[in-house]
Amino acid sequence: MKNKFSEQIVESVYELKQLRSKTGNYRERARIQSLILTKEKRFKRSEDIAHYLGIDVATLRRWKANYLKSGLEEFVKIRNGGKRYSHVSPELHEALREKANNSENPFMSYVEAVQWVKDNYGQTIKYTTLRSYLVDNFKTKVKRPRKSHYKKDEQAIEAFKKTSQTA
Repeated sequence: MKNKFSEQIVESVYELKQLRSKTGNYRERARIQSLILTKEKRFKRSEDIAHYLGIDVATLRRWKANYLKSGLEEFVKIRNGGKRYSHVSPELHEALREKANNSENPFMSYVEAVQWVKDNYGQTIKYTTLRSYLVDNFKTKVKRPRKSHYKKDEQAIEAFKKTSQTA
């Protein structure tokens, strides 16, 4: 005979509602709400509960398996990826800021910036990582000259510059 998940929920509906009211996190409340709806048997199918909560059915199944395996405390915990590790130290950040804002000897390309970090600081930072770091922190961008028409006459430009009057 198939085990009903609602019968395997140890906590009462009252306890679950109390816990839900104390929880400030929306994601935790949604998990607890899934237990409440299952325990109250308001819906016949898991798909209906998932649709009501605005989640995927696979997510609801994963939540149920997590609850059965670990209990309520682990079920309610939300694990995020954590703080990202920064490849750029504070002194490297300061040096990059000075180099990026240097008008006399700036970076000519992001490839040059990667090589500069490797030569001066001994760190190997990926191109995309350093590029996004420079763009996010220092608002850098690749500067390109405007396109020039292939039929442009250089002698005509020189003649125009010589004969034009400057104010």
